[in-house]
Amino acid sequence: MEISTSTLTAENPVIANMGIFNHEQLVFCNDNETGLKAIIGIHNTVLGPSLGGTRMWKYNNETEAIRDVLRLSRGMTYKASVAGLNLGGGKAVIIGDSKKDKNEKFMRKFGQFVNSLGGKYITAEDVGIGTQDMEWVNKETKHVTGLPGKSGDPSPVTAYGVYHAMKASANERWGNDSLAGKKVMVQGIGHVGEYLVKYLTDEGAIVFISDINEERLAAVSKTYKAEVIALNNVYDIEMDIYAPCALGATVNNDTLNRLKCSIICGAANNQLADEKTHGVEVLKKGIIYAPDYVVNAGGLINVSTEISGMSTDEAMKLAQNIYNTTLNIFKVAKEKNIPTYAAANQIAEKRIADTLSKK
Repeated sequence: MEISTSTLTAENPVIANMGIFNHEQLVFCNDNETGLKAIIGIHNTVLGPSLGGTRMWKYNNETEAIRDVLRLSRGMTYKASVAGLNLGGGKAVIIGDSKKDKNEKFMRKFGQFVNSLGGKYITAEDVGIGTQDMEWVNKETKHVTGLPGKSGDPSPVTAYGVYHAMKASANERWGNDSLAGKKVMVQGIGHVGEYLVKYLTDEGAIVFISDINEERLAAVSKTYKAEVIALNNVYDIEMDIYAPCALGATVNNDTLNRLKCSIICGAANNQLADEKTHGVEVLKKGIIYAPDYVVNAGGLINVSTEISGMSTDEAMKLAQNIYNTTLNIFKVAKEKNIPTYAAANQIAEKRIADTLSKK
């Protein structure tokens, strides 16, 4: 569906906004005693129960929170579909300051709301929500994943998927998937970014790194012999591959005029500031863009192991298959002469439509 997320506006009523991306359900949760104000967005459950993390953020208003939960839950549907998982897309947002507004009673009340959906929505951690919070939620509902001692840290699996999407992108650009000698700019070296640096270094890539955390930069640079690039110089260096692994919307009007790369492939969510506008601009500039929700699906694959009973080895194999998925997206995009993000969307929608037609 060729609709920019900017279409979701305050002028549109809530159900009209839901109709833009064909959401099934929005659940508004309020508890005066604890101060909980949350929204659970269920986008699509054709392939299976909706899975997506809970985000706690100090939104400026309720419209902003609604827009975020609609956008994020839709993204989870597409991510699960393209990854071949039997899961739908959902997301939850809690309105408030994650540093001071939540406690056990608060999170357990949220868990009661999740439980009331009877398994239609399965939650997990996201921004502003930690392991302890999910353990409290788990006291009220079994519909939680990503708990300590179960699927474990998703970072290695996520980074492994990014690495293989990058190799597929290299194969598409240069006819060879070797990354040896390729200059890769990894922007953001959190857990996923650092694992990606390791995979790239092991293959002999020339790695540049940038992050706001100078102490972490120094440590990663020393361990992997990666060159540190100042934050304001990231988009101006000569590189083969730009790998955004931190904030979203880094592919925008300003950066596209500065980027000197052949490939954009990284772990960050929502890399295109505006999907429709910048997806087309990337295509015009001849840059290969590996759609972010395809590339970073390893995290979802990892937490899904708790539901499906997959082993860690099986999860890693699914993450490795992101290579073939990425190549197929490039193939469809070329055949139809459309941006890669649109090709990925069409593949995701087709799997859902095919499944629905059999029911």
